[in-house]
Amino acid sequence: MANNKFKEFFQLGEVGNYFFRVFKKPDPSQKSNFNLRMMHGINKISILVFLAALIIWIVRRLM
Repeated sequence: MANNKFKEFFQLGEVGNYFFRVFKKPDPSQKSNFNLRMMHGINKISILVFLAALIIWIVRRLM
């Protein structure tokens, strides 16, 4: 029972799965339009900027 709760705690859920999906190479067999590619590109940039800001904030708080 305790092992099951441990696994549930570390489940990624929808947001975590999207985080890993957005950084994967696109499947060439799937058709993709320009708007969808741009949306995922903007999401990649915003995720990276957020992580950079979070790291900078943590470093400043510790020093």
